[in-house]
Amino acid sequence: MYHQFIFVPLYNGLVGLMDLLPWIDVGVAVILFTCIVRLIIFPLSKSALITQVRMKEVEPEANKIKAEYAKDRQTQGLKIMELYRSKGIKPFSGVLLMIIQLPILLALISVFYKIIPTIDPTLLYSFVHVPHTSPYLLGLDLTKPNIILSAITALIQFFQMHYSLASRQYRAQLAKNGGKPQIGNDFASNMSNSMNSQMKYLLPLIAFASTYWIIPARFPQAASIIAIYWSVSSLFTLGQELYIRKKHLENKV
Repeated sequence: MYHQFIFVPLYNGLVGLMDLLPWIDVGVAVILFTCIVRLIIFPLSKSALITQVRMKEVEPEANKIKAEYAKDRQTQGLKIMELYRSKGIKPFSGVLLMIIQLPILLALISVFYKIIPTIDPTLLYSFVHVPHTSPYLLGLDLTKPNIILSAITALIQFFQMHYSLASRQYRAQLAKNGGKPQIGNDFASNMSNSMNSQMKYLLPLIAFASTYWIIPARFPQAASIIAIYWSVSSLFTLGQELYIRKKHLENKV
């Protein structure tokens, strides 16, 4: 089911794009197709992100409830759900929307793995033709690890994390408390925010290591393509969060 209804349509979509625009190379096709797919699932991403941010807003109140009813888990759960209802938050809807997106994004990565070095004609629909492929992006050979693309991926990942809604909310909390994390019943919240802050530096390192060493060791022909996909996805996520912040959450985070 995954292969037939998710992977194959995405594979044909990418190949069809290269067939429709024969003058573009594989790198440009990956950028365009990633943007197309992310735009299609944008409504799901937006709803999930808004839910996550609103849950983050009430996290201090939720932690107070957890501390107050630490020995009564049933009452604790009921009180937290009551809190969410009073704020108009549907936590399970955010999780469900993320789960729906996951197979699509995983399939997209698999498509990029298998588009180089050759296109498999047995996977194509009858109306999609095998195009001529040029495995380059601005002269960079995408069949080999590229330190420039990996460094760009890490840098974009850093900015995406730095300007994320969760990170911005944590900085706002610090500003309100004179640059110091709030203590007391919000210990769990502070711990979570601290981890988010640390991930801002850790994830770029993971992005670089993955696209320059780890992925090439397993899929040498697709390492740089994944670096492009990772960069474009991070840029899209950043743009999405800036849009949501401006249009929906400007006065809430």
